[in-house]
Amino acid sequence: MIWLDTLIQGLLLGGLYALFAAGLSLVFGIMRLVNLAHGDLIVLGAYLILGIGTALGLNPFVAALIALPLMFLLGWLLQTVLLNRVLGDDILPPLLVTFGLSVVIQNALLEQFTADSRRLPVGPIEAKSLAFGSVSVGVMPLITFASAILVILCLNWIFYRTAIGRAFRATSDDSVTAQLMGIRPRRVFALATGIALVVATIAALYLGARANFDPSIGPARLLYAFEAVIIGGLGSLWGTLIGGLIIGVAQAFGAALKLEWQILAGHVAFVLILLVRPRGLFPRAHD
Repeated sequence: MIWLDTLIQGLLLGGLYALFAAGLSLVFGIMRLVNLAHGDLIVLGAYLILGIGTALGLNPFVAALIALPLMFLLGWLLQTVLLNRVLGDDILPPLLVTFGLSVVIQNALLEQFTADSRRLPVGPIEAKSLAFGSVSVGVMPLITFASAILVILCLNWIFYRTAIGRAFRATSDDSVTAQLMGIRPRRVFALATGIALVVATIAALYLGARANFDPSIGPARLLYAFEAVIIGGLGSLWGTLIGGLIIGVAQAFGAALKLEWQILAGHVAFVLILLVRPRGLFPRAHD
């Protein structure tokens, strides 16, 4: 029974990793941009929720509702003012710029909040659990997992069922032809980055509610997100969810065998899958 509990805990942890990765997958799928600041933007979202909640005396879930449009605006501005200027056939300039952005965010947060770890105080729900037979499951991990499913469903609906999604797909497939059809790729990219930061803020809420965070943890969140995206197949949102679940389960079983193996087990699973499926489990057909 302990292995069943380990499997369930790993799947629930994978839901959090899928939230980390969903925004990264969306941005890469549309503009082929690997945002090295993605993890730090998640941490920034957590601090924004903390700051709003502290200043206004709000529960983090309510504070997140205020933070979501602010992070969308930040994403729009970052893409419009900064990232659109460096996008092109050469992948190096965007990588350098987002790496620099990562350093700036980390140091700004360190200056403002110090290196002390923080946590989002979500209240009694943090300690609540539900019993399913002999297995006990935390309410917060369940909510996180359900939110990951809902986010992927919403992103897929936007991508495949709306006019915005048609613009996303057209720009991703052929931005030159999309321009001839009246679509402005730079605006599409800005909208995509705004949506990606909305998803990152949702991830930040559950990150801060489930664990301590500090200004330095962004790169590790980016690594988990990147591995989930690669495992699932670049640009595949459902694949990203599966990738997050695989990493979460691998880490859970690694920790069950030996606590020090938790992080290593996730990386080993990533490498083993790439040895068998170098393009990920569900690569997009045109990649």
